Amino acid sequence: MRNVAAPPVRRQVIDAVIALSVAGVTLAFARQYHPDGWPRFDRSAVLLSLVVSLPLALRRRFTWTVLLVSTAGLTAYTAVGYQPSINAWGPVLAFYTLATVLPLRRAAPGALLVGGVQEYAVVAAHVVSIWTATGQTLVVMGLAWAFGTNVRRVRERNDRLTELTRRLQVEQAARARHAVTEERLRIARELHDVVAHHLSVISIQSGLARYVFDSAPDTARTALDTVADTAHRSLEEMRGLLQVLRVPPDGGDASGTSTGEAGTGLAKLPELTERVSASGVPVEIETTGAARPLPPGPDLCAYRIVQEALTNTLKHAAPTRARVSLAYSADLLTVHVTDEGPSPARGAATERVPGSGQGLVGMRERAHLYGGTFEAGPQQGTAGYEVCFTLPLGPAAQ
Repeated sequence: MRNVAAPPVRRQVIDAVIALSVAGVTLAFARQYHPDGWPRFDRSAVLLSLVVSLPLALRRRFTWTVLLVSTAGLTAYTAVGYQPSINAWGPVLAFYTLATVLPLRRAAPGALLVGGVQEYAVVAAHVVSIWTATGQTLVVMGLAWAFGTNVRRVRERNDRLTELTRRLQVEQAARARHAVTEERLRIARELHDVVAHHLSVISIQSGLARYVFDSAPDTARTALDTVADTAHRSLEEMRGLLQVLRVPPDGGDASGTSTGEAGTGLAKLPELTERVSASGVPVEIETTGAARPLPPGPDLCAYRIVQEALTNTLKHAAPTRARVSLAYSADLLTVHVTDEGPSPARGAATERVPGSGQGLVGMRERAHLYGGTFEAGPQQGTAGYEVCFTLPLGPAAQ
């Protein structure tokens, strides 16, 4: 049997050194130890001893072949009548190698073959009884099998660990790609909210300023001030948002909380409603229950959903009136953003379909991300529109 993967060069060198060492020790011992009654250790004995020992240099690549050649050499050496104990260890080492690559059931034929040859060699020496020879053979083969099996199990365990490590690396890479995708989607939603809201305010205010530039300079000036303030605010938020895309020179992680986002939350709701009111949609804020700070994630989530809802009111229903209702309970924040609907002159041209548009999809995803609910649609019996969402205030909010 030939192993599938050839061993490294270093292993081949070690095996060659072992084979030459076994052959050298065997020849040196045979030259010095020659008991009476045995033939001289002549050229034929040297040749057969080399057949037993030298194939061990290839024992990892041609496991079965080396075992068969080595046992055949020992059998021939013993059959000719030479002192058999000299070459006893070559087949044992070959079987040990076989046990390191095959389980016991598949290595059993090799064990029987080597054990039989060893038994034959010991009995042929006429030194011990057949029972002692059998016991000696069982001990030697048992030790060879035990050490070989232990090496095989360690190798298999290492292979499994290597495979598990590879799978873990693949899984970690997939999670990293998923995290990058999630972050890109989050940034896309943030950019949509920031750009849509602020550009809507700028568009409305700049249009108002142009319309009343000659007839009402003070109103035009106020509108232009709002445009400048809104543009400045938009630049600050976008600069802070895009901070997460920057990689520091040292390769470390960028700041997890950007400048623009750090101060954004329900605490900034009055400023938001003030800007929207200045754009032609008066907004009232109503709070019930004991207001309390939210964790940063849900706090930003609530602010962005209200911002997007008021931006939609500006785009689709202005001029109108809007209301933001915050209801705090023991473990839930419920927010309603409603408007009175577009004026009759705009009518169906500004009709909003529930669940459509990137803005509504982003709002729904934000609420669901923090374990909340989201609904949006026309108010029954009126021309107005309502956005309603909830966010948990307990451990789920974290």
